[in-house]
Amino acid sequence: MSWDWEKLKEQQQGKTGVPPQMENFIKKFPKLNLPGLPIIILILFLLYLGSSMVYTIGVDEVGIIQRFGKYIRTSQPGLNFKLPPVIEKVTKVKVRRVYKKEFGFRSLRVDDKQRFSSESESDSVALMLTGDLNVALAPWIVHYRINDPYNYLFKIRQVDTLLSDMSEAAMRLIIGDRSINEVISKRGEIAEEAKAVLQAELDKSEAGLSIVTIEMEKTNVPEPVQQSFNQVNQAVQEKEKLIYQAREAYNKALPEAMGEAERTIRVAEGYALDRVNRAKGDAAKFVALYQEYAKAKDITKKRMYLEMLKDILPKLGNKYIIDANQKNVLPLLNLEKQIGAIKNEK
Repeated sequence: MSWDWEKLKEQQQGKTGVPPQMENFIKKFPKLNLPGLPIIILILFLLYLGSSMVYTIGVDEVGIIQRFGKYIRTSQPGLNFKLPPVIEKVTKVKVRRVYKKEFGFRSLRVDDKQRFSSESESDSVALMLTGDLNVALAPWIVHYRINDPYNYLFKIRQVDTLLSDMSEAAMRLIIGDRSINEVISKRGEIAEEAKAVLQAELDKSEAGLSIVTIEMEKTNVPEPVQQSFNQVNQAVQEKEKLIYQAREAYNKALPEAMGEAERTIRVAEGYALDRVNRAKGDAAKFVALYQEYAKAKDITKKRMYLEMLKDILPKLGNKYIIDANQKNVLPLLNLEKQIGAIKNEK
């Protein structure tokens, strides 16, 4: 019997677990023969190169073009062209977006509602020393915009760190000149002053940033001294209340006293004027009477006598005309007493 040695050898190799060779595996596949493959690769490369040379700038941004790392130009919004990426690079900077940086707290967005984290009060950034040597917690938010993309990218290495340091320095400078009550009650005024100081420093450093606004959050004192501070505020408010009440009473009493004094002065002036006018009238009357007396002394003397009797006689009461020969007037006086007693009895 003839043996098939090759078949037997293959069976033995299969039993020993020798893996098939890679060359045998490749031979099973047909050879890939595409005559237009280099052309396709060239077309794809040209398409990629062309697409990389065209770029679009949004309406809220500008493009900074660098050629081999050096600034060349600034692209405006719209469709623009540049050299391939190996030669020119474009960096898009949003110049209309308003950025926000928070100091002294971290806001969390939950269900579209802004909440503050529990670590906000313990943040050392918000701890400020006031002008009257008190400690205040004064968190704030800086809203800013990039107004000079060239300075923003090339003049300062770490703009965010610079903004944080300058914002904190400006706020500490402003709050350090005010009392704790002013820091709590005049947040808007402090924010405006801090904005002016911060913008001036950023302009000097050529950071390329423009401060839109600074928003002061709720200012308070640290939690360990909160109760004592509230008691001091209550005492101050009570003091101011008493001062206002005293001023109110003063403002009410003073006009009344001034009015009474003015009335007394006017009454005295009126009395003085009346006395002067009466004296002048009496003097004029006496002068006129004297002139008439000088013209006819006897007639004037008699008229004056009659006028005097006219004024005196009605005030004398009962009058008795006694004859010159009458010697005793007592009966008449007794008769008057009797008549008076009868009238009283009636």
